[in-house]
Amino acid sequence: MPDLDEPVPVAIAQAQPEADSALADEADQAGDAADGKPANSAKAQPKRILGLMPNYRAVSAGTIPPPPTPKQAFKIATQNSFDYSSFIFVGVTSAMSEWSNGHPQLGEGLKGYGRYYWRGFLDKTDGNYLVIFALPTIFHQDERYYAKGEGGFWKRATYSASRILITPNYHGHNGFNASEILGRGIAQGISTSYYPSHDRTLGSLAVKYGYALGRDALTNMFREFWPDIATHVLHRHP
Repeated sequence: MPDLDEPVPVAIAQAQPEADSALADEADQAGDAADGKPANSAKAQPKRILGLMPNYRAVSAGTIPPPPTPKQAFKIATQNSFDYSSFIFVGVTSAMSEWSNGHPQLGEGLKGYGRYYWRGFLDKTDGNYLVIFALPTIFHQDERYYAKGEGGFWKRATYSASRILITPNYHGHNGFNASEILGRGIAQGISTSYYPSHDRTLGSLAVKYGYALGRDALTNMFREFWPDIATHVLHRHP
């Protein structure tokens, strides 16, 4: 019969704290997941990419936060619209449009650039509020981007691009992304009130509509792969 006063073998004594530590780590990870925080920091989606691009719509892989309230959706739309990077982005795209003479009726030079700029900023802003706040509130859809974080390149690329067509509702069930498709379309309809008459044709509107959807799909793809790029290419924390 073993002696109850016999010391615990060294191997067991050393293994016990390690086991306790592992259980504590698992508990911490479970708690983080419940709080909407990523268990793996290498997959975390930052609030800003490269210190410039706002990434407030992204949800880190492996996390399931509660559905957004209208107030939260409005805040995200505002952050995306009036972040300092938005003014830079619109400035660059407006300069490119003027340089290519995209809308001849708007003119050239500083005055022409100003006409391009405020129209471009309005395009971006009303689109954001429609797609991120107004229509999701009406349709009870969650327009945040839920990163996949795992799988092969094409699987993840297809998933991220398809989010312009598929999005979860407030109950987490995926469905047709009416907020994106209708929101971008309504934004193009609004733009007919402030763009020159030559740009109000069905063909011109279709091109701008396709560009808006394509831009959103590419943005989702960039969000999806940014943690990998930051970790494995730039050797930095996302």
